Amino acid sequence: MNTTTQPARCLRHPLQAPGTGVISSWDLSIGVDGPGTRFVLFTSGCSLRCLYCQNPETWRMRDGRQVTTDEVMAEIDKYRRFISVAGGGVTLSGGEPLLQPRFTADLLRHCHDSGLHTALDTSGLLGANATDAMLTDTDLVLLDIKSFDPATYRHVTGGPLQPTLRFARRLADLGQPAWIRFVLVPGLTDDPRNVDGLARFVSGLHNVERVDVLPFHRMAAAKYRRLGIRFPLADVAPPDHALLSRVHAQFRAHGVITA
Repeated sequence: MNTTTQPARCLRHPLQAPGTGVISSWDLSIGVDGPGTRFVLFTSGCSLRCLYCQNPETWRMRDGRQVTTDEVMAEIDKYRRFISVAGGGVTLSGGEPLLQPRFTADLLRHCHDSGLHTALDTSGLLGANATDAMLTDTDLVLLDIKSFDPATYRHVTGGPLQPTLRFARRLADLGQPAWIRFVLVPGLTDDPRNVDGLARFVSGLHNVERVDVLPFHRMAAAKYRRLGIRFPLADVAPPDHALLSRVHAQFRAHGVITA
């Protein structure tokens, strides 16, 4: 289920005041953004440039709109009963929420204190920005591990892999519930050695409840055209059933639950 995404207003000045943040939009979703029906807030700003990014409109903070925590909570409250009955909650996504750690922590605290299930969707690149207090207010971390091979990771994202792996280990040490999200792109992240390495790594993290194997798709191509940006993977086909089955089997062979 999806609502109409709310448009963003242009922001001219960087975020300064506490209790305020910069967002791109919000949406309601069912599926991979955490359990149940979720209010998903897309923050603005991201340090990575993933080749398959579905939200290029969130890359730059200046393209977002400034809001206060109270304004976001008022919006969430409109859907509180619905998402609570549906066993859902609130997910902070992006962009990269940890690019705005004060705002993210404030929102998570308000949601958590009000009894809403909270999830943080992050690449882990800025995991050091997530304080233990922030994670205490986070019921679930959705950690995107784009690749386990460092060279492939840098090619896919433009950034380094190690900060994400450090954050994953820290979450495990804290016993923080986590779902790992892995986008399967034919010819890019599907190398059996890459998948096997990630499966082996995840199998040693006893806080991971499951791995979401997300099939690459081209549904964001229209966004790229509208923004005047070339979609790097426009000619790449989604993975077929055989490839998906093979990758799921690789994770299961290491005792990892997949979805």
